[in-house]
Amino acid sequence: MSTPPSHRRPAGRRAVPLLALGALVASSLALTAPPAQAAETLLSQGKPATASSQEGDGYAPSAAVDGDLTRTRWASRWSDAEWFQVDLGRRSDLSRIVLSWEAAYGKSYQLQASDDGTDWRTLKSVTGGDGGTDEVAVTGSGRYVRMLGTERSGGYGYSLWEFQVYGTADGTPPATGAVEVTGSQGNWQLTVGGQPYTVKGLTWGPAIADAPKYLPDVKSMGVNTIRTWGTDGGTKSLLDSAAAHGIKVVNGFWLQPGGGPGSGGCVDYVTDTTYKNTMLTEFARWVEAYRSHPATLMWNVGNESVLGLQNCYGGTELEAQRNAYTGFVNDVAKKIHSIDPDHPVTSTDAWTGAWPYYQRNAPDLDLYSMNSYGAICEVREDWEAGGYTKPYIITEGGPAGEWEVPDDANGVPDEPTDVRKAQGYTDAWDCVTGHRGVALGATLFHYGVEHDFGGVWFNLLPDGLKRLSYYAVKEAYSGSTAGDNTPPVITNMAVSPASSAPAGGEFTVRADVRDPDGDPIAYKVFLSGNYANGDKRLVEARWRATGNGTFAVTAPEKLGVWKVYLQAEDGRGNAGIETKSVKVVAPPVTGTNVALNKPTTASSFQPSYGDCPCEPAKATDGRTDTRWASDWSDPQWIQVDLGAATTIRKLQLVWDPAYAKSYDVQVSDNGTTWRTVHTTASGNGDVDTIDLAETARHVRLHLTARGTGWGYSLHEFGIYG
Repeated sequence: MSTPPSHRRPAGRRAVPLLALGALVASSLALTAPPAQAAETLLSQGKPATASSQEGDGYAPSAAVDGDLTRTRWASRWSDAEWFQVDLGRRSDLSRIVLSWEAAYGKSYQLQASDDGTDWRTLKSVTGGDGGTDEVAVTGSGRYVRMLGTERSGGYGYSLWEFQVYGTADGTPPATGAVEVTGSQGNWQLTVGGQPYTVKGLTWGPAIADAPKYLPDVKSMGVNTIRTWGTDGGTKSLLDSAAAHGIKVVNGFWLQPGGGPGSGGCVDYVTDTTYKNTMLTEFARWVEAYRSHPATLMWNVGNESVLGLQNCYGGTELEAQRNAYTGFVNDVAKKIHSIDPDHPVTSTDAWTGAWPYYQRNAPDLDLYSMNSYGAICEVREDWEAGGYTKPYIITEGGPAGEWEVPDDANGVPDEPTDVRKAQGYTDAWDCVTGHRGVALGATLFHYGVEHDFGGVWFNLLPDGLKRLSYYAVKEAYSGSTAGDNTPPVITNMAVSPASSAPAGGEFTVRADVRDPDGDPIAYKVFLSGNYANGDKRLVEARWRATGNGTFAVTAPEKLGVWKVYLQAEDGRGNAGIETKSVKVVAPPVTGTNVALNKPTTASSFQPSYGDCPCEPAKATDGRTDTRWASDWSDPQWIQVDLGAATTIRKLQLVWDPAYAKSYDVQVSDNGTTWRTVHTTASGNGDVDTIDLAETARHVRLHLTARGTGWGYSLHEFGIYG
């Protein structure tokens, strides 16, 4: 809500005497005012502040550290537990904390401190608070200070006019100091400003311009690091936003062929000195620009290129290219170190088989990096078996990917459920932290908001909706999701008929759905044609609820295997999303296909291209996995000889994506003289079912305008009598 309800108590009221709170402290320590200290200063005002939530746009965390005790405030959502924290910028000795409560106050809360914003120490626990102004004496130190509210005073949330932290800076180097990989074989650690640092990260997906919108949420998950794949002039605003929220950045540099097999283009690393020199100059430019930025954690050169080179080369040449590539990575690492000795350099691949190349050719890397999903727990085994002498971080990880899961009954990858995906993140983090002294952390995949095929598979919050996976990562990094309102859980999703849904007809989706918090659930149903036509978008389907967790969904007109998604939203910013495949087939036609295996001729056909040869007879063989395909020109024709004069009452044309926008249906008694019985100029590539009332021996499609830049292509030319 945007304005406070009128029935709240007036905000202006007396301060609560410290003595009234003293008996209520769980630690049994009196909360008496500390002795005056000459060096004590207000450390929190104007510093970056974050919170677990906010009630609305006018109640941001920054309002509680702006020095205004009467007009601006932070307010949380109406739930337990909620927290508010401030980044003091450097570790400080703490003497007291003053909480100026609005009418919605904390009855029970903990005051905590942390050196890294992740691992927290409780300074004081308060129970039985009655609002007003709480002035709490504390002993301890930390860079981050937070109030963790565990019990509200009423039905609203927690609201602070001001949160003031007093103490003295202790002279510890700020966390923006040098980043180092320290230690020895099997006992390494990453340090920032001399302090131990475990990478608790996510890969970054939103637009840089949206960083101020999303980074407070990222921080609330216990995340201390984000990873990017490219660094350029636009990176500064992301780094600035990250630094303001106490988050570090793994700055990536992209090299071809990045992204593994099948993407990124090909480069000859043995001979192409122009490309290598250009990249070296470009990378050096941005290292120089951002080497002193407080958000910079390390530099990451390349992404999955050792693996990706197999898409460009083979045999002995592939071996030479992999050696040359990793040698170039070493050249980049040396160049970066000459400019910036204060931040480590790493390089990412998606295959532990890349590590021998790095070991042999890139000794200047400070650590290795690996993208690994379903096989992440095998990374440790491969490291130990390979006898490597450098630590590593996981730069992408999470549940099993499309390339790792078995196919379903329709022959497409069987996407894990939300429950399995969430467990995948938990397992990934357990495997990383289990390799103590070697695995220095992870940036799990993916803090993204795209609501498409890949977004539903991997994004923690597609379309801004938080998934079970989001809370699994938060649990792993922060240690708790207590008090969080969590998403609906979908189980036992099924589609019927899963392998024979008629195009344009209805099929049934059924699932069991429950909301752990008892919230009312709103449903949506989406379709993706990724496997049918390459379109990765999610398009809302035509559907209707039929009760008891069942939905009647209209199938697409285009044939092929589609994904159907059931999305359950709780109105609290959470969603459960499950998906199954459905095979869309041509709608049944009553009667006999009189064209089946009859002599079929055409103006042309493609002898070789993709799945061709695509002869005319393949349009009348009764199979939708074969096709006739013409030359790429207009006009074209295909015709069937039925052998004798035959009654024709219906045609069914099952188009390939290369369809006809304009065509005539013609019939003939002798195969020479033709008469037109149907014409269209609005073909869309869907299954065309055409009613006729003719008698003829020959039937022809005269194709006059293509719907694409290719030719004409038919899976089936069915003629029914």
